Amino acid sequence: MYDYKKMKKEVFKEKNQKIFLSIRDRASRLLEKAGAVTMGALMKETGDNWIQIACVDRLVELGELREISQNDIAGQDRIFVRP
Repeated sequence: MYDYKKMKKEVFKEKNQKIFLSIRDRASRLLEKAGAVTMGALMKETGDNWIQIACVDRLVELGELREISQNDIAGQDRIFVRP
């Protein structure tokens, strides 16, 4: 099961920085076009899905994304906007 506290350290590993930056850039482009983006749209990278989710959660933690609160949705359907 996904646990951001455990996965956060993985985001900072050199091999995962490219994924982090790619997700950040994709989020910026999609938010510019549509104003909101889903987790599924951000997770277009190859590799570990937990790393991709941790990258998005790190962007939320940094204040670059804000998650729209929703009840009972699948992880890939989480919605994000600019803060």
